Amino acid sequence: MTTDQDLPMDGQSATAVFASKGIDVTANKDQGVIKIVKRPGLDGAQPMIGDRVTVHYTGKLLNGKKFDCSRDRKEPFCFNVGKGQVLKAWDVGVLSMQRGEVCTLLCKPEYAYGVAGNPDKIPPNSPVVFEMELLKFEGEMLTDDGGILRRIKVKGDGYTNPNDGASVEVHLEGSCSGRLFECRDVSFIVGEAEDKGVPLGVDRAMDKMQKGECCILYLGPKYGFGSEGKPEYKIGPDKEIVYEVTLKDFKRAKESWEMDLNEKLSLASEVKHKGNHYFKAGRYQQAVVQYQRIVSWLEMECGTGIEQQKRIQDFLLTSHLNLALCFLRVKEFSQVVENCNKVIELDENNEKALYRRGEARLLRNEFSLAMADFQQVLQVNASNRAARAQISICQCKIKEHHEQDKKTYANMFQKFAERDAKTGKTRRRRDESTRSSINGEVSIKRRRRSQDCPSY
Repeated sequence: MTTDQDLPMDGQSATAVFASKGIDVTANKDQGVIKIVKRPGLDGAQPMIGDRVTVHYTGKLLNGKKFDCSRDRKEPFCFNVGKGQVLKAWDVGVLSMQRGEVCTLLCKPEYAYGVAGNPDKIPPNSPVVFEMELLKFEGEMLTDDGGILRRIKVKGDGYTNPNDGASVEVHLEGSCSGRLFECRDVSFIVGEAEDKGVPLGVDRAMDKMQKGECCILYLGPKYGFGSEGKPEYKIGPDKEIVYEVTLKDFKRAKESWEMDLNEKLSLASEVKHKGNHYFKAGRYQQAVVQYQRIVSWLEMECGTGIEQQKRIQDFLLTSHLNLALCFLRVKEFSQVVENCNKVIELDENNEKALYRRGEARLLRNEFSLAMADFQQVLQVNASNRAARAQISICQCKIKEHHEQDKKTYANMFQKFAERDAKTGKTRRRRDESTRSSINGEVSIKRRRRSQDCPSY
């Protein structure tokens, strides 16, 4: 095992040690990054491109001068490896490491700080040495809720990705608990993958992939086969599944800026119908994708006449209302409120928007706000019996909340009183003990003085 003491820190000798003991880990073997392993990894597992890695590092010049160290800051460093977020040497070196490995990297300037160097720290055109420890790594989260985790096995080509509406050709291999349940080539439209039996998670990952990329997707139940499972694949409800996906080819759909308004309005009608179809089938996440496409196309459009303006507004109102209803079904209440607010900006007395916002606020325990929404519904339509019933529910909830607050505060005050009583007793005992101690000391002192006095 090689240690720091084995690496004499001057240019020629350090280079010689790395040349004799190190391994060139660059793809084209140009000796831009040479690695010496100081401590082997724990389990042989290595990061993949895009993984979130956590490292400790120390950077030194060849003369031994330290210029940076995460341990000095007592905080490890995290980044997505292979994404160009850090020095090229780090991307190359860390991808060659195993979990728990400690190694030293000799890095040529073109893989480190280049011709310019780093002012006040690294001279121009300087090779540098990094000691790296790979603490842990995990896949790249593609969604905020962590339901889609990606690990890239083979990096794709180019800089473009499929967009919503793009036609894609992919190879899929799906597994559950280590059992392969499907292996096939399939073509589909991004945003409509489930029409071909492809899970939502694969569909939603498409806009992050490049042509030729092969990645592994870890899908939570929400993005897999959900609570229904997939009986034909012998997959039960709420199971996590894994897909290896290769993007063989794709053709991008037109972007919003590439379409004129008439084309957008025509497509919006088709997409709305598709969204309604998904909603009726209970596929709410897929419906959300369709309605959001309409919003992205039309939210910045004004129209050239009254008729066009009305069509745009009708599509936006319907899309936001439908989005609110979808998010109610999947219990994403903040999204419900947000979409209802968009409708109310366009139509302040929209009965459905006010009612759905009230429902979301009630489910978020915002009883006063919910009641205000339902009261506004009645101002718009006094015969809305559902809103009237919801107001009664809000009133009961507010009353229950107040009663609970009273109990909580009563218990709190009782505990304070009991604590104060105990504190008072303890203080009195301490005072009595102190007085007894003082009196005892006085008595002892008096006896001592009488004993010290001469006898007559």
